[in-house]
Amino acid sequence: MPPSTPYDAIILGAGAAGLMCAAAAGQRGKRVMLVDHADQPGKKILISGGGRCNFTNIHTTPDRYISANPHFAKSALGRYTAHDFIDLVDRHRIAWHEKTLGQLFCDGSAKQIVAMLIDECDRGAVEYALGKPVTAIDHADTLFRVRVGDREVSGTALVLATGGPSIPKMGATGFAYDVARRFGLKIVEPRPALVPLTLGGDETLFRSLSGVATDVVAKCGKTAFREAALFTHRGLSGPAILQISSYWRSGQPVGIDFAPDQPGGWLAAAKRAKPRGQFGAALASALPSRLAETLAERLAISGELHNIKDAILTEAERRLSDWRFTPNGTEGYAKAEVTAGGISTADLSSQTMQAKRVQNLYAVGEAVDVTGWLGGYNFQWAWASGWAAGQSI
Repeated sequence: MPPSTPYDAIILGAGAAGLMCAAAAGQRGKRVMLVDHADQPGKKILISGGGRCNFTNIHTTPDRYISANPHFAKSALGRYTAHDFIDLVDRHRIAWHEKTLGQLFCDGSAKQIVAMLIDECDRGAVEYALGKPVTAIDHADTLFRVRVGDREVSGTALVLATGGPSIPKMGATGFAYDVARRFGLKIVEPRPALVPLTLGGDETLFRSLSGVATDVVAKCGKTAFREAALFTHRGLSGPAILQISSYWRSGQPVGIDFAPDQPGGWLAAAKRAKPRGQFGAALASALPSRLAETLAERLAISGELHNIKDAILTEAERRLSDWRFTPNGTEGYAKAEVTAGGISTADLSSQTMQAKRVQNLYAVGEAVDVTGWLGGYNFQWAWASGWAAGQSI
């Protein structure tokens, strides 16, 4: 077709949501142009899951997503489910396994997921404009006009699928927010999510534990996650901490239960079972030795158990089950797996992902104020929201 013929849709962003949207629309017979400043599609997919792509989670439900409107994700997630994506993976004969907590990974490589999505786009005759920046976007006479490098393309629909500013080394920016604002869409303040927390002040003592990991329950407000926590040279990381970081706001304390498997009265029971045992050794029976030693120092308790009053042991248990840290921040977008906040769901249709007041403008994936838990949930939102928009274009 000559360049002057408008596309049915121009999709900005060839990541997970953009590729899914392009494939869904293209296979419905729509003429689609997929645009990305990167020189190849799916670059963030390739580094996900340690290179094996945690492509979905079988426990996906809307309550595992954070949004100013907790109901918004229900429609898209209900119409394109984790099992729909698993069926697609199976049709492409990609071997996969469940790791933990419903997380599904490729047996081989994340490259297989990218190749699958490109193949699906090829089946829909999707065209690409890669490796060049978008320098201008205009909207007039029911058409969107996009300047890509030195070329201008026009389309009936425009889809914002460029994600958020997390992982800037991969070229991530707040571009989608800038475009959305130009068209009058509101932005829920973006912030790093699924990100390590940093500690300062008196809590820098815990930096000596860098590299120590242990199973914990991490709590913030009414939300709690049980997974591993990892001490780092800057603070706290590991799955439990990444999960709770999405709920944490500056100034809030984070509570850690260091002994989630221990019954009430376990230290007093240890005293009765082994009265001449050392307090530090009792802690080390439930915790990594370096952590037990540091916590004993912070509790200022030492010596043989028979010399320690039960009331002191009970108070130690209480502290260990809800040890309070007040992070002084996070490691920011550079280390954040995703961005929370984004284009307000109040301005979008939950069925189609189309802007309510701007016909044929869509937003999908991470650019939208819907953020999933760690473990494949954000990919499932990308697939579901991209598919929903692709059915509507």
